[in-house]
Amino acid sequence: MMTRAERLLITLGCLGAAAPAYAHFKLVQPAAWAVQASDGSPQKTAPCGNESSPVPTNAVTEYRTGDTITIQIDERVAHPGHYRVSLAADQASLPKDPTVTPTSDDACGSLPIVTNPTLPLLADGLLVHTSAFSSPQTAQVTLPSGMTCDHCVLQVVEYMSSHGAPCFYHHCANIKITANGPDAGPQIPSGDAGTNAASGAGGGCSTGDEASSGGALLVLAVAACMLRRYTKTPQRVRRA
Repeated sequence: MMTRAERLLITLGCLGAAAPAYAHFKLVQPAAWAVQASDGSPQKTAPCGNESSPVPTNAVTEYRTGDTITIQIDERVAHPGHYRVSLAADQASLPKDPTVTPTSDDACGSLPIVTNPTLPLLADGLLVHTSAFSSPQTAQVTLPSGMTCDHCVLQVVEYMSSHGAPCFYHHCANIKITANGPDAGPQIPSGDAGTNAASGAGGGCSTGDEASSGGALLVLAVAACMLRRYTKTPQRVRRA
């Protein structure tokens, strides 16, 4: 006869086997539109993980029209599947999740990959996998040539098979696309003291060599003032 402890273990094991497994991923690059938890939540509600009142990051990543850009994701819970990327003027204009073909034992059975995507779908079939990634992954997508926007939405969607519904998780990034790309700010002329070629520092940042030079100049300035004062004092004494 089974003991109470044995019956409890069997019950817990059955519950664990019946519980649906949920995949999660974080959008690393470009910067996500909403604050993400360590597992990537919120991400279940289309189009951008809109459940649970997301907290905006107010991040906007700027690109140049026609650029090939890098998407980086960190998949926290693995399931077979792939990723899709879309681009639209706002969240409301993003495409709906496509229709999957279920099987008798998999609600998210299969999804055809669009080989010739058209806007708002930018790319499909990215990072196809059947086992867990060992590290964060990157993929490249090309922005439409000639398209610019001050504030549009890039959507990254994970499709998962061998998974209970929902079959898709979503993240978005607010981006800006201009004719010339991100403003790099003022350029430092060649040979400017703000660039330390040996250390690789730039952008006008202070380095150890610059601090030493500045200290030497200060010492020289103080010495010059003292010498000037010393040479003037005897003249005032002789006039008295």
